[in-house]
Amino acid sequence: MATFTFPLFLSLLLPIFAFAASAETGTVGINYGRIADNLPPPEKVVALLKSQGINKVKLYDTDATVLTALANSGISVVVALPNDLLSSAASDPSFADKWVQSNISHYHPKTQIEAIAVGNEVFVDPNNTTQFLVPAIKNIQSSLVKYNLSSIKLSSPIALSALNSSYPPSAGAFKPDLIEPVIKPLLEFLTQTSSYLMINAYPFFAYESTSDKISLDYALFRTNPGNPDSGNGLKYYSLLEAQIDAVFAAMSAVGHGDVKVVVTETGWPSKGDENEIGSGQANAAAYNGNLVRRVLTGGGTPLKPKDPLNVYLFALFNEDQKPGPTSERNYGLFYPDETKVYGITLTAAGLSGDQSSPANESKVLVPTASPSAGSTWCVANAKAGEEKLQAALDYACGEGGADCRPIQEGSTCFTPNTLEAHASYAFNSFYQKRARGTGTCNFGGTAYVVAQPPKYGTCEFPTGY
Repeated sequence: MATFTFPLFLSLLLPIFAFAASAETGTVGINYGRIADNLPPPEKVVALLKSQGINKVKLYDTDATVLTALANSGISVVVALPNDLLSSAASDPSFADKWVQSNISHYHPKTQIEAIAVGNEVFVDPNNTTQFLVPAIKNIQSSLVKYNLSSIKLSSPIALSALNSSYPPSAGAFKPDLIEPVIKPLLEFLTQTSSYLMINAYPFFAYESTSDKISLDYALFRTNPGNPDSGNGLKYYSLLEAQIDAVFAAMSAVGHGDVKVVVTETGWPSKGDENEIGSGQANAAAYNGNLVRRVLTGGGTPLKPKDPLNVYLFALFNEDQKPGPTSERNYGLFYPDETKVYGITLTAAGLSGDQSSPANESKVLVPTASPSAGSTWCVANAKAGEEKLQAALDYACGEGGADCRPIQEGSTCFTPNTLEAHASYAFNSFYQKRARGTGTCNFGGTAYVVAQPPKYGTCEFPTGY
């Protein structure tokens, strides 16, 4: 079995693991779209954001009234250069200069602009703006440097349709016709500027189109058996994390596996047409509520467990003038009158006792697969290597104070007698004893958080002590 002895060298490692247990957690922001004729004025929107504890917002333009309202609010802002300006920004450096002066310098730093999304889902733009993307980003970057604004990051949100394959995640690959013209130059730029790739990822779309193959529980971060990936030896318990890791795999395949990722759009519609399978308030509440809990309890994806998940929910409001199916007008967390479409918490402080449920239809309940739905557990990262896992296990069962009696020989969780299973039990005990606190599931990158009960033989992992 896995041993709990303390080798001489371990005394040097203990402070490392004690420090590493306080790893950074992710962040939750929200998209503030305005394709509607009935939204509250920006001043009231800012007050709403602050009342909900939301301190990160993403816009789709640089509207003056919105940016002015956000000044001195303490809210970090991602603004956007729309697709229809890409051609001008790409071909004319003076246009980029004027745009930065008028839309960035004029507001920052009173309005805390942290990043600029250059275009949005450009690869699927019917106006064929892909060729302008990288030149536009480079010209905007030169303008930011010129006006001493180089701390503001640049990127461009891409849809998952940019992938040629995404299943299993280890087989993630970009479409061949995009790689040389735009993907590689974009990723090279992001690497050079220490920026990140923005991705828009919607498990709803995947579930809607293949509900006969994808479990709803898997899509909603609820208890499920998981999906193993034979290509990387990892197991996935949520569709979003599988989608993110497919992007990481695609970037690795073109030599840029170290670029960070931020999910700039993700959400679930609270209403849809009859053929929009899975839409509805209960599922929207489950997806967004469980996602917030997953992000704010720390840890990354199975492939990148040390990289926190950073997401922007889509969207703040239901937008009544958006074209397309009914779902397009029903992604909001709030109605235009500022009442909640369904009740979920958006902050770490509000997670305790949170029950993600519709706010305005008492007869609609969030489906739960088991009494443990909404809980989180800490498990070992098998890819960390035996030496690191053993050292972390020794720390957890020793100085860390985890209850490791159940994994001793002859006890209830001794079987399966593997290092991964025993480390997972110990890490989870440490995590649960600290009330699933921020950063308590890391152990130097040897552990990560999951939203489903771990499955190791018949052993039951506790959710509290």
